Amino acid sequence: MKLKYLFFFLSSSLFLAQNNFQTPFEKGNGNQTVTYDEMNSYYQSLAKNFNEIQYLKKGEDDNGKSIYVVVYNPFPEKDLNKLRKNKAILFINNGIHPGEPDGIDATMMLMRDLAIKKIKTPQNFLIAAISAYNVSGMLHRGSFSRANQNGPEQYGFRGNARNYDLNRDFIKADTKNARSFQEIYQWLKPDVFIDNHVSNGADYQYTFTYISTFKERLGNVLGDYFYQNYQAKNLEDLKKLGYESTPYVNIHGDIPEVGFAAFEDSPRYSTGYTTLFNSLGTVPETHMLKPYKQRVDATYKYMLVNLQNLDKEYKKIKELRTENLKQYQAGKQYGIRWKIDSTQFSTMDFKGYEGKYKPSNISGKPRLFYDRNKPFTKKIKLFTTAVPTSYITIPKYYIIPQSQYRVLEEFKRNQIQMKVIPKDSTIAVECYKISDFKTAKGPYEGHYTHFETTVDKFNENITFSEGDYIVSTDQQGIKYIIETLEPEALDSFFNWNFFDGILTQKEYYSAYIFEDTAAELLQKDQVLKQKFEAKKASDKKFADDGEAQLDWIYKNSPYFEEKTFRQYPVYRIL
Repeated sequence: MKLKYLFFFLSSSLFLAQNNFQTPFEKGNGNQTVTYDEMNSYYQSLAKNFNEIQYLKKGEDDNGKSIYVVVYNPFPEKDLNKLRKNKAILFINNGIHPGEPDGIDATMMLMRDLAIKKIKTPQNFLIAAISAYNVSGMLHRGSFSRANQNGPEQYGFRGNARNYDLNRDFIKADTKNARSFQEIYQWLKPDVFIDNHVSNGADYQYTFTYISTFKERLGNVLGDYFYQNYQAKNLEDLKKLGYESTPYVNIHGDIPEVGFAAFEDSPRYSTGYTTLFNSLGTVPETHMLKPYKQRVDATYKYMLVNLQNLDKEYKKIKELRTENLKQYQAGKQYGIRWKIDSTQFSTMDFKGYEGKYKPSNISGKPRLFYDRNKPFTKKIKLFTTAVPTSYITIPKYYIIPQSQYRVLEEFKRNQIQMKVIPKDSTIAVECYKISDFKTAKGPYEGHYTHFETTVDKFNENITFSEGDYIVSTDQQGIKYIIETLEPEALDSFFNWNFFDGILTQKEYYSAYIFEDTAAELLQKDQVLKQKFEAKKASDKKFADDGEAQLDWIYKNSPYFEEKTFRQYPVYRIL
């Protein structure tokens, strides 16, 4: 009899706790998302009532509002440096695109259910979540900016206070938001990372799709484990909870049953950034056309299965994260650019809707539509293997002059270890000249980005100044160092315009004066003259262009002393 009353008491207590801490989403009609003030008030109440919950100001939005991190830590020890030695850390990001608020509401319920012990208390890890990352976007509420999305009734806006898409800013860090994220990430140093989103694109039967971070950038050791073990188990368990899933359908205006390729989440994206520090990263992408309540539930359950599997796999994950670093040692090759290998693929049973074309009511031209009355299951190809199109050899050190203070600021924020050169020193280094690059014709997230960059290499003895910096590649942030400093990398600092000052000449000549000087040079320097004549003989366009000929003589003469022109101001010691 006593046991019966005890069970009744515990069940009643759980019901009362859950009822007292219902989230605004749960109190609504299932198609409403929380506001910024409601969210903060709710988490502050949780933190006040449960010792395991902390709600901390850990950053700032471009509009000056605070970015908060909610921490669920069931352990007596609160020092993260001590905890991470034996425990894992799960890090969740929400509201990077506040028009996709599923994760905001789902995480509030998750933290509550952990606090009231509706969910089994983790034994081997703690959880930290950014409650809402794009605060200014969350405050910019409306009902129409997500034209293709089925609810909620009101939601935030994609751009932040300076109209940046924050999921393109992680490596270049133009915004206070991105700089705050980097500081939070380096404070946590998480083992597993989840960034909750909602999809755009094709129509299909699934509520839940996902991006597993780019396997090749993650590294063979971690990548194979993540894809074949940890993520595979998450998706298997999610299916048992009612949500069958598919990899992110990165197709717009087409029919997905033709097959699709893995998405390369380069370091401009959240999981591309966290991958540089060996975190297992997933972007859940719930399907925008499914009801909001269902999307929130799917997001909640994906986080839930991560809790269960991280508790079991934490030790293995921590071991593999350490082992993974052994791939990145001085002298080894590093794939700097990648392409999907179309010869390698797997197949899956894809559950879609039949795609057809019919005349548009607007233009009368053929338009795509998906017939939900004709669902299908078809085998499709998945292209998830990539091959490198360009390599670099990992150097032992990089040298960064103190004049490149923006780069040094980024390195310090990301806890990259650097040493100051104590006195003027002449060092044998490998140098780069930027040989070619292309530049975007239109602006992209505050930049006219470069791409398809190539370099020429040469060796030289260079005198560096006291106060310049030397950076060892023998450290945990090695992939961050390489991906930012190697100009050919997709999201290198060079390609994000950090070094554009080297791309323009600073001194020129007046043609009417230099004509006479050039003629004297050709008369006195027979080697120069022979090269000049050979150039004219082999290049008809050059032979017909007097200005080009004069410029060639100038740039091949002692008068062209601009060593800084296209000289990449970061150096390598092999």
